[in-house]
Amino acid sequence: MTAGSAPRAPHPALRVSSLCHRYACGRVALDDVTFALGPSECAALVGPNGAGKTTLFLRLCGVLAGKPGQSAVNCLDPAVPEHRKKLPEVVGVVFQNPDDQLFSPTVGEDVAFGPLNMGATPGEAQARVAEALNAVGLPTAADRVPFQLSGGEKRRAALAGVLAMRPSVLLLDEPSMFLDPRGRRELIGTIRALPGTKLIATHDLDLVLDTCPRTLVLDAGKLAADGPTEKLLADVELMERHGLEVPYRLRR
Repeated sequence: MTAGSAPRAPHPALRVSSLCHRYACGRVALDDVTFALGPSECAALVGPNGAGKTTLFLRLCGVLAGKPGQSAVNCLDPAVPEHRKKLPEVVGVVFQNPDDQLFSPTVGEDVAFGPLNMGATPGEAQARVAEALNAVGLPTAADRVPFQLSGGEKRRAALAGVLAMRPSVLLLDEPSMFLDPRGRRELIGTIRALPGTKLIATHDLDLVLDTCPRTLVLDAGKLAADGPTEKLLADVELMERHGLEVPYRLRR
């Protein structure tokens, strides 16, 4: 930086630029979507079923192929093969159904799988397991069998498996689905305490109010609105137009 020049703004942690996605059947799932999230920003992605939320996540983590230049996660382009190999180190995804992510005989083995697969030593992996399980409120669950966990515990165990990779960006897909009130409260506390950038796709608008200062509204593959959470979610016309309802505590 030269003398007297202004400091450069940090790169966005997550950038989407004119992102489009069409499935083989011809259905357009994403249509010219553009936004960016800064480091440590927590935002919600809301919209009706079929809006394109999960497709967006699959593009961001490189599961679905796309054109280079349309997205970046910590400057890695998921559409570039060399970059895609490095994505597990910077972006973690927790899908709707935790049973899709829990596959090992014990919770500890499940959480250790990612770090070991990325080259961590057994000692390093165990340290990450302890760190991740403690972060999600399951410090003594390492020896438990995943299918014997409650629904809320499964969600937290799946999240621990992602946190063990120490990603700087987290994508959470319907994290509060099927949780009882206690599990939901615990999840909200966990999300608030997590470091890094978070994008949360959900229909739970009260959870959005409790965790996300910013909200993006996606409908029919298009980004319909992007702004402060309370302002957007209190907009009756906007909510109704996109198949949503104003949360009870914002109604007047």
